[in-house]
Order: sequence, then C-alpha cells, then structure tokens
Amino acid sequence: MKYVILLLISLVFPSLAWCQPTPAHQPWVADRLRLLQAWIESQMAYRGQPGLSIGIVHHQELLWAKGFGLADRERAVPATPDTRFRIASITKTFTATAIMQLRDQGKLQLDDPVAKHLPWFAIRPREAGGPPITIRHLLTHVSGLPREADFPYWTTDEFPTRDDLVKALPDHEQFFNAETRWKYSNLAVALAGEIVAAVAGEPWDRYVQQRILDPLGMTSTLPDASQEPVADLATAYGRRLPDLSRPSRTSGLRTRGLAPAAGMVSNVRDLAKYVAMQFRTGPAGGGQVLSGASVREMHRVHWLNADWQGGQGLGFQVRRADDRTLVGHGGWLPGMRSQISFDEKDKVGVIVLTNADDGNPGPYVDQVFRLVAPVLAKKTAETGAAPPPSAWTVYEGLYRSAWGDAQVILLSTGLVIFDPSSLSNPDRIVRLRPQGEHAFRADGGFWDNGRDGEPVLFEMGSDGRVTRLKVGPNYSTPVR
Repeated sequence: MKYVILLLISLVFPSLAWCQPTPAHQPWVADRLRLLQAWIESQMAYRGQPGLSIGIVHHQELLWAKGFGLADRERAVPATPDTRFRIASITKTFTATAIMQLRDQGKLQLDDPVAKHLPWFAIRPREAGGPPITIRHLLTHVSGLPREADFPYWTTDEFPTRDDLVKALPDHEQFFNAETRWKYSNLAVALAGEIVAAVAGEPWDRYVQQRILDPLGMTSTLPDASQEPVADLATAYGRRLPDLSRPSRTSGLRTRGLAPAAGMVSNVRDLAKYVAMQFRTGPAGGGQVLSGASVREMHRVHWLNADWQGGQGLGFQVRRADDRTLVGHGGWLPGMRSQISFDEKDKVGVIVLTNADDGNPGPYVDQVFRLVAPVLAKKTAETGAAPPPSAWTVYEGLYRSAWGDAQVILLSTGLVIFDPSSLSNPDRIVRLRPQGEHAFRADGGFWDNGRDGEPVLFEMGSDGRVTRLKVGPNYSTPVR
C-alpha cells in the first residue's frame, strides 16, 4: 500500500516525491554554510555590491537561500530570496524547454529548417553553399547568425518589437555557414521563440506561462515583464566607476521582440523549482514539464569547445570546473546579472541573482561548489569530539586592522579564524585550540602565513564583549 501512496504522490507532486533527506541540519553542512555566508559578506562589502540573492538546491529541496545587501539602495530595501530580478539570458533555457516539449509532442523536429515554421525567415548569407539553418542550430548557437538583431538596444535600452525584428531580418547577414563555429546569438533564440509561437498557435509568453511556469508552481516568475510596475523587482545599478559612484540603470526595461532570449523575471525560490526539475526523471506530466530523457538530452554537449573544457547543450551551456561537469546559463541585462548552475551527478544546483553590472555571479556559484557541495553527500561527521562550549559564541565576529580582516566563527568542531575575503579552500582555515580563559593557540591552516602556533587572546571589556583580538604581539579590533 505504501508504494501505491508514493506513486500517487509522485504523479501529483513530482517535485516532492522521492526526495532525499535534507542534510541542512547536519553540522558539517551548517559549518560550510556559515563560512560561505562570511565570504559572501566580505565580497559584497569590499566590492561595494548593492544586492545579491542566492539559493542552493539539493535534490528536490531548496537547501539554503539568503539575500545580501540591498535590492534598492535609495529606499534601503533588503535583498531576499523573494526579490525579483531580471534573469536575462537564463530565459533561453525556458525557450529551449518549450521547443523540446513541442518536439516530444511530434509538432516539430530539431533538424527542421527554420523556414519550415517561419515562412518569412530570410537572411543574406555571406558564404554560398551552406546548409539551411535549423532549429537545432538556433538552440546550440551554431547558426552563424549575428549576435544581435540590427538595432542598438544595448546602447539605447530600446528593444525592437517583434514586427520590427521580422521586417528588418532580410537586411541581416549570416556571418558563417551553419555548423562552422559556435557563435552566441540572441537573435537566434528570439527566432526560436517565434517558432514556439507559430507551432503552438499562441504567443511565446502565454505558452511559457501555461506549459512551464504554472505546472512548476513558479508563481513569482513573469515570462515577459512588459507591464509596469513589477512588484518586488530589484533596482538596477551600473558598474562602480573610478570615483566609486554607481549610476542607476533602467529597471523598467522591455525586451519586446527579444523576450524569448532575455525577457523573463524571477527570484531564487522560483528558480529553485526549475533547477530541481532538472534532476528529476520519468515521463512528462504535471510538474514534470519535460520527460527525464529530454531533460538529459538538453544537458548533453551538442557542440564541444576546442579546449574540451566546455560546450553547448540544447539551450544550456556545459563547462568543466574543478572536476565537475556543470550545466546552466548566465544572464546579463542593464544592471542585472544572474546565473544558474547545477551538477547533475550530485544533484546540487546554485542560483545567484545580482543587481549591478559588475555583480558577476560566477565567483559566488563557484564558491558554493568549492565549499558546500563536497560535504552534502557526507553521512557522518569527521570527528566524534564533544561540541564546543556555546559560551565561545562571544568571540565570534569580524575583526579588522590596517593589514586586513579576520573572521572568527564557532563551528561544530570549534573556533576557527580566517580571512573572509580570500576563502578559497576550507581546509586552509586556522583552528583555535583552547589554552585557558579567553586564550587559544592557532593550529594549522594558512591564514596570514606564519601565524601557525601563535597565541591568540581575546581581550574582554567590562560588558563581557571582546575589545581586542590579539595574535602574537599584534591586535585587531571588532567591526561587528
């Protein structure tokens, strides 16, 4: 009987069925999340980043989600996992998913020429004798089409309408024959969106809403944010200039004819549902908007880079990073940068959304895979030692001197100290071994070379708080 119940759950709530038990309560996972938080806070502070929202997906669970900084600096609105951001080119993966749904329904084939579904499709070839451009070429960026439609929207923030794009297309030039080389193209995926609309018999945005977003329960996601205002949308900011100013960008951007390539708005909690779907198997139906076999097909490399370190799937990009194969996509619109990446093997996914042109999400994604992902599969703790005294929490905090910062955190294994701005290897943090009241000794690690074995003393004030952190003869003072 219990198997019948589980089967019913999997059909009605596929995102909940067959979930792995959450490791979030495990101390070794919580320790890494605290280290990650300290590192993110340091990056945000020293780079002057406005806001960031991040989420970690494990199997079918949003394991951890948090906002950092401000979604709106002028109004002091904090960034949270519910803050909406323009996810820009991550939209391409939704358009590719729609194409795959129609393919699985027998309504098109990936190797169909584009002109079969878009009779108005015409473009000037630079080279004679090339093969016709197909749907597969559009999704894998080997169509040879220009990167952009022939409008200066990255300069003016004014995007062409669909009619503008169709009318201007015959004046565009195909720079290379299809399958000659990989060339990223927003225009190509905008055309893929037009194919979705033509084959489905309804606008691209309505199709995505009804066939992908609604079944996944992505209630905060908009396929085309053309209606203003968008509630809970982060304010867009430009890069930090040499004088440390940061200009505002156009939050109310409308991508119009380029919407299938860049138009969507979402948040961490909704994108977690989308990432979780990438890990599921089985036939399409309900919240499984695409069969597991077709999902895997999208993740496979269809075009391999010359260095063999990455390539292009169907809509998704694939790369090798620290012995992992990561699948995902990034996005960038004025004042908004985003990235989703996931390891299909270990079923770990990361979502990072930022609201600044220099808010590169890549380092944050990579740090999660470096710091947190390796411990998610652990079943037991590394040591059976007794937990450290809770009274040691009084030592926690950020300490600063003219030479740099030092972060002290109480983990499940004891106190540690490290430079939060350069935490690249969790095995290189320094552990503090107790020596007496408020006294410790640095043990191991590479924090500020030469500190191993040095005495570490927390000087306390009359209010019971730390007034100075003394390492050897020198000291730092608390920041918080």
